[in-house]
Amino acid sequence: MTIRNMIQTTVFGGVATLALIAGAQAAPEDLVAAAKAEGQLTVIALPRDWCGYGALLDSFKAKYGIKINELNPDGGSGDEVEAIKANKTNKGPQAPDVIDVGLSFGPSAKAEGLLQPYKVSTWGSIPDEAKDADGYWAGDYYGVLSFTVNADIVKTPPADWSDLGKPEYKSGVALAGDPRTSNQATMAVYAAGLAGGATDAAKAASDGLAAFAELNKKGNLVPAIGKAASLAQGSTPIVIFWDYNGLAARDAAKDNPKIDVIVPKSGVVAGVYVQAISAYAPHPNAAKLWLEHLYSDEGQIGWLKGYCHPIRFNDLVANKKVPAEALAKLPPAESYAKAKFPTLAEQAAAKEVIAKQWDSVVGATVAK
Repeated sequence: MTIRNMIQTTVFGGVATLALIAGAQAAPEDLVAAAKAEGQLTVIALPRDWCGYGALLDSFKAKYGIKINELNPDGGSGDEVEAIKANKTNKGPQAPDVIDVGLSFGPSAKAEGLLQPYKVSTWGSIPDEAKDADGYWAGDYYGVLSFTVNADIVKTPPADWSDLGKPEYKSGVALAGDPRTSNQATMAVYAAGLAGGATDAAKAASDGLAAFAELNKKGNLVPAIGKAASLAQGSTPIVIFWDYNGLAARDAAKDNPKIDVIVPKSGVVAGVYVQAISAYAPHPNAAKLWLEHLYSDEGQIGWLKGYCHPIRFNDLVANKKVPAEALAKLPPAESYAKAKFPTLAEQAAAKEVIAKQWDSVVGATVAK
């Protein structure tokens, strides 16, 4: 992927109806029995080294004794949706039960009739802006844009977007892609505009372009795509990454060089993946049980250990459910409380402005 306490009264069809039982988080017994009777779960495009998925898959198998068929681990969101389409009448091993895709693919797959609704037991603690009201998809985890810094070179790291223009960061700031085509880079420009106070998506995009034009004019913007290797080598000592990419780069470097990951004080933008069940799932109850596993405290913390912020992160922190050792490896928890989850309409509006005006306003060619 280039960047998912109650008793259920309805298991086998439609949107689950839930009733709260304080303190309980075990999956409904009738759902567990139905899933075990199906005997298998088929997932797709879940690399074991992405977001802690290896441990999550293994813990599901160990807990419920259900076999997991892992399809195309290196596939992307488009591959997942196409696999549903190609296997509508096929109940064999190539038909996925569940998908984990970029935000835009959830609504579009719903519109095409490719998904079935299901609301997990912890549905109420998933932010409204990160889920389909009818239960067809829900955000599962996210990253926020951050400054990943080679601390051996940059002694005083930037704390906010406005800091990137300081003289000490000359020839030091890089985007992680071409903002005309890369979502990660586009959202970085948008985030810079939000940090300046804009609320309208098009205005934020315009203000972000102005901010990057100023960085380019000052010579602070490096006209190259920032990567973990260029970060470590020092040719791009500050890279604007999704935080999970930055944290992974930090661990890979093993303090040679020392790498810091800083979530900016303002303009905190989240990029969300979503989880959904195929409308043609051969094992629909195993799929629902898998979602219960992922959205439980255990599953959410499993994603966090893989540096992908679970969608219920703020709720887990508020209820002191996050292990101290996991929090210690992350930027401060309060940094994430201000995260904005741009809607699809906001993303589209921002991308249109940035893609069309980057060349004329900023005038920097971000090359590989």
